[in-house]
Amino acid sequence: MRNILRNIALTILFLTTYSSLGHAQAVKPRLMINIVVSSMHADDLTRYSDNFSTGGFNKLRDGGMWFTNASYDYMQTTTAVGLATISTGAMPSVHGVVADGWYDYVTNKRLSLIHDDKEYSVNYSTGSGDYSPRQLSAQTLSDALAEYNNKSVIRTVAVEPLSAIVMAGHAGKAYWMETLKSAWTTTSYYGKDLDKWIAEYNRTTPHEMMITKKWSPLLKFSNYHNSQVSCMEDLKSEGKELSYIQNENITLNTNSVDIFGQMCYTPAGNTAVLAFAKQLIAKNSMGQDEDTDILNIVLDTPRFISSRYGTESVEYEDMLYRLDRDLEEFLVFALAQVTDPKQVVVTLTSDHGTSPSFNSPGKEQGRFNVRQAEVIINAFIGSQHGNGEWVLGIIDNAIYLNHNLIYEKGLSIADVQYDVATFAMQLRGVAHALSAEALRSSYFGSGYGRKIQNGFYPRRSGDVMLNLMPGWIAEIENVRSLSGTMYRYDTHVPLLIYGGGVAAAKRNEKVDITSLAATQAQLLGVNTPSASEGEVLTIF
Repeated sequence: MRNILRNIALTILFLTTYSSLGHAQAVKPRLMINIVVSSMHADDLTRYSDNFSTGGFNKLRDGGMWFTNASYDYMQTTTAVGLATISTGAMPSVHGVVADGWYDYVTNKRLSLIHDDKEYSVNYSTGSGDYSPRQLSAQTLSDALAEYNNKSVIRTVAVEPLSAIVMAGHAGKAYWMETLKSAWTTTSYYGKDLDKWIAEYNRTTPHEMMITKKWSPLLKFSNYHNSQVSCMEDLKSEGKELSYIQNENITLNTNSVDIFGQMCYTPAGNTAVLAFAKQLIAKNSMGQDEDTDILNIVLDTPRFISSRYGTESVEYEDMLYRLDRDLEEFLVFALAQVTDPKQVVVTLTSDHGTSPSFNSPGKEQGRFNVRQAEVIINAFIGSQHGNGEWVLGIIDNAIYLNHNLIYEKGLSIADVQYDVATFAMQLRGVAHALSAEALRSSYFGSGYGRKIQNGFYPRRSGDVMLNLMPGWIAEIENVRSLSGTMYRYDTHVPLLIYGGGVAAAKRNEKVDITSLAATQAQLLGVNTPSASEGEVLTIF
């Protein structure tokens, strides 16, 4: 009995000591920086690591918790949906963001996720400001922090207003790049005036110095892993082939003449966002007191570059190397704002991956003609029930039908949905089709059905959800790569958590991105966002 009691006491002592050690490792952050690199594949962290610096991606990867198998468990892998999932910790079926817009079945008009006629452009700004987060129904991490402590400073920055607003939610202030002059702007929802220091910053035209006038490779061409160069038209005019260009002096393509385009479609976009992010930290004294602050940074430029040039291109690879150097400089600045670098927590992930972009030998490149599909489906319904505008449109592979016309004809919406889903399977490039009625009335516990259902929100989703075949994307001019499917190239993304006493380790278990917000909330010591579904990750 004495030995048993002694063993119990030793066990209790060990567990208590272990628990207190684990707790001692955690450091309350003064500043949390959440970085989203749009359209980044998880494998990019390893594929290009030999050309990364020691202080950028590799610093976060090797010095923090690296989750190698993080992914999204739904089909609608687009920017708005991904950012809402990151910020709320919920599936689209719960947070309600299924696209950047949808159709109102009462008015038959297309609605926008962020456009709001109640708001306007603020003073000291030349940008459009008719935006707000009012259509966002689920609480974001920033909202949760603001609810817990109204003294916390919360700022969000992105190139596009959609990215900034969805990532921020209702709290703090969000900024994005105004399309005419590439100046930083916001909406009256977040405040009636643009801060005077931002107005002054804009007047100095900082972006003029960042624009890549001539985009040449950062490294010797032989050091690149990719060999595709996407200046297709230039090469065609010279009678050359697209692939396997070996030219040390090649100038990469930009395809843009306006300032905003130069910022979006070249690495200068990332440089500008991170430079402004540093200003936000300094001017708002972020991380300087005990009230934890949040800075959200969404880098949209990688998505612009991957879509135009393809992820197999030297353009995309070179952008990552330049971003890595910008990231290194930014991290040095951010970590210097606190007395203990562990008081800064940095998370890095992506809103989605993106599709392969160049043809494989002997393989046709799949392109789904959305407008053609709308016409064909409309004609199919018309052949059965008479001519009319039966299809309102297709948004992100969701078919929206005219409910008013269906009611007027005395038809069953469920029956029409079923017929359209069955017919849509005949369309070239379609792998699966499920009706809204099937998604409402059935439970799909696995396979493609589960992924479609996880992204289905009845109030906003379409009548029929289409999943394209692997490698297929919508046919859009000057677009080589897109996201929006359930395949691994779209769902598998990087996930890094650095600082705050987080252990430096590599974790290979499967992780859902919905777990990030819950884990961040625990680090901040605040309540998990109200709609969050993810489990807290083990990071100590």
